[in-house]
Amino acid sequence: MISLFTVNKTTTKSDIIHSFFYIMKQIVLFILLVSFSFGEIFSQANQDSLNKILAEIEQIDTRRDSLLDLVETIKLNNLKSNLLDKGIPELLESEKLVCHSAYCLVYNEEHEMAKWVAHILSHEIVNGNVSRTNDFREDSLILTGSSQEADYFLKEKQEDGNYKYEGFGYDRGHLAPSADFRWSGKALSESYYYSNMTPQLPDFNREIWADLESFLRAYIYNNPNKDIYIVTAPVLKDDLPKQNRSVNNMSIPEWHYKIAVDFENEQGIAFLIPQKKTYDILETYVVSIDSIEALTGINFYPNLTQEQENKIESTVDISTWRSGKAKNDATPMNPDDLPRNSYSTLQARQFYDYPKDVSICGTVVSTHKSRNGHIFINIDKSFPNQIFSATIWKSNVVNFSYDPAVFLLNKQVCIKGKVKDYQGTPSIYPENERKIRIIE
Repeated sequence: MISLFTVNKTTTKSDIIHSFFYIMKQIVLFILLVSFSFGEIFSQANQDSLNKILAEIEQIDTRRDSLLDLVETIKLNNLKSNLLDKGIPELLESEKLVCHSAYCLVYNEEHEMAKWVAHILSHEIVNGNVSRTNDFREDSLILTGSSQEADYFLKEKQEDGNYKYEGFGYDRGHLAPSADFRWSGKALSESYYYSNMTPQLPDFNREIWADLESFLRAYIYNNPNKDIYIVTAPVLKDDLPKQNRSVNNMSIPEWHYKIAVDFENEQGIAFLIPQKKTYDILETYVVSIDSIEALTGINFYPNLTQEQENKIESTVDISTWRSGKAKNDATPMNPDDLPRNSYSTLQARQFYDYPKDVSICGTVVSTHKSRNGHIFINIDKSFPNQIFSATIWKSNVVNFSYDPAVFLLNKQVCIKGKVKDYQGTPSIYPENERKIRIIE
């Protein structure tokens, strides 16, 4: 007998519910088609049957939606229970914990924003398909009143019914990202409370900060059934500049941080990033959780044992968090450790169109030989996230006593030449093997 659907280890309750109601609807539709086949489609009896069947289909849809809502509620309750159990920073006596369906926070009235937001980046996002809601709104759970739309821009209704907007130069930047909740319509919608926002420069929010959020989601996508615990926050201090045009005189953070912990693998990582446009890569901003605790005075994971705390909070290692195509990436070399008159891949950009040859050093993490015989070499970061590349044209390959695509892979090298801008990536085009030096 052939099974109508297969249940395996990865099958979820939602999958089973969807399959069950799909089969029921197919059966009903089959009965409907059979009833039409006797040529009495327009009879009153058949019309009554049709109405009855359509009503049954509507009941099936209603029941399915009800069960799926119940599944979502159970998942959210389990997630919040886990978050409260081991993902909430230590509270001061004066602080009030505010929790929504999928994240919790402590609000700072003086700065009119969250002191921190804690949430779980769940493996459920792998199959999530909920779209952005953009339903920004005040948070009614903040008894003193949260920040609001007028803290970010002015809106005036015109005579034609359209609105005229006057912004203050900052995005409404999420702390707990909406994309982290794509598996739950309720959780995603609640991520648009203004208590989960800080004013963020577009060049920060849409670039390095978005890269960080994507980096952590990639870890989940490439590690099935994995959850990580995250705390995100602005660095709050007394002398922060204010957005004087905002209705609540909101502060403008100069730095933001994000902390992630994989309790299953007992590893943690933190990022401390200035609010500005930067061409630096994420590795530039990796710090230990201990250092963020020293900076903020917050004990982020008070329930850890001393052994766990030492292992999770003191490390500064991004390599175990890389996944997918980035798994073999290397941290750019420290310029102080490089040979004289040599520079790291992070420094290459400053030599655009410099008239003399310079030496750029790093680790060859990927190579590719095109069908035309050209060889492309990526240093420290693989395609498509490359930060420095070298290209050996086919006509120059004969000037090498080895196959560069094979021999150079995973080696630390210094490549000498003029740095050119190739579609935003600093690049050098070595003509012969004397231009590439292996670092022993």
